[in-house]
Amino acid sequence: MKKAKNKWLIVAAAIGIHLSIGSVYAWSVLARPIMARLGCTLQEVTWIFSIAILFLGLSAGSLGSFVEHLGPKKSGLIATALFTGGMLGSALALTRGSLLLLYLFYGVIGGIGLGVGYIAPVSTLVKYFPKNRGLAAGLAIMGFGFAGLIAAPVMQLLIAGVGLVQTFLIMGSVYFLLMLSSSLYLAPPPEALAAAAAPQHYASLLKDNSFTPAQAVSTWQFKILWWLFFTNITCGIALLAVASPMAQELVGLSPLAAASMVGIVGLLNGLGRLVWSAVSDRIGRPFTYIAFFALQIAAFLLLARTKDALLFQGLIYLIITCYGGGFACMPAYLSDLFGSGYLSAIHGRILTAWGLAGIAGPLLLSLLYERSKSYAVTLSFFAAALAFSLLLALLLKQKGEPQRPAA
Repeated sequence: MKKAKNKWLIVAAAIGIHLSIGSVYAWSVLARPIMARLGCTLQEVTWIFSIAILFLGLSAGSLGSFVEHLGPKKSGLIATALFTGGMLGSALALTRGSLLLLYLFYGVIGGIGLGVGYIAPVSTLVKYFPKNRGLAAGLAIMGFGFAGLIAAPVMQLLIAGVGLVQTFLIMGSVYFLLMLSSSLYLAPPPEALAAAAAPQHYASLLKDNSFTPAQAVSTWQFKILWWLFFTNITCGIALLAVASPMAQELVGLSPLAAASMVGIVGLLNGLGRLVWSAVSDRIGRPFTYIAFFALQIAAFLLLARTKDALLFQGLIYLIITCYGGGFACMPAYLSDLFGSGYLSAIHGRILTAWGLAGIAGPLLLSLLYERSKSYAVTLSFFAAALAFSLLLALLLKQKGEPQRPAA
């Protein structure tokens, strides 16, 4: 049997992959330079980002079983090829002045790399830390949240110094090296290796009476979790889309102060993933999701009414920690309910909610705001959606776990 690897280096490898693919959160830095180079509208450029998030969710949902079968190393290498290929292909698209090629390379190809890279290391980490599943998932997904905070200023400097095309080439090359080295170190824990070497013990050592993806998806618990995930992301991503202009309009922040607030949002997006995942190991995932929705209902309602700049920013920060925490705690919640044996596949199924929320959040916000001409009405609508999800989270807590399948 192969020698067991250092679990903390496995953590570092997982973070390395997520720090790379999480640079998608720095998209806003690229948007205006792309508009200037291609002569297209903001709406046309925003579709590049939306397509990437859509294919993240679709690929994670459809390829989860494939990732589980291949294992973390091979899946990580595929994610490396697709994501960095999308970055380098985007440089070609910009050189040719083709928006359609950008949709293909950054949106479709890069988006599939995002989906595979997102789920590949998470179930591996959960298996290395069975008693701290929330923290384990949070450590990797924290990297995704922090990535934009790191990538945004670097990309800004590169664009100013060497131009947009060279920025894609440089960042794509750096991410290739980081993701390649991280993927090559990833491996299942010793118990999983032993199970693979002795198939007759596979169920008892690795699958631990886990639900298969089909069994998990058929339960009402999975359907509620999917909706909770979708609602949390839809409300959070809608807020992210308008945080700066809303702060300027509602509480009179200057453009510079609003930009500083957005920078702190990036920091708290990452910290929220780590802190809430650790908290969930202490109080349990059901209570954690109940807290997410209860806190956000109050925060969205207060946002719609406050004129105090300090309170406004504090509420934004609170919502963003819950937004990030929802990502980090979900793999552990799935593992609690359905076991860790097929976690990559089941996690992939639930990430379809992210792909749809990435379109639904900004679209809902723009439609509501255009019709009402009021952020107060828009924020109150999202508070109502969160209230409905709070009731579902309470139901899930009350009714308990699904019946375990036979081994």
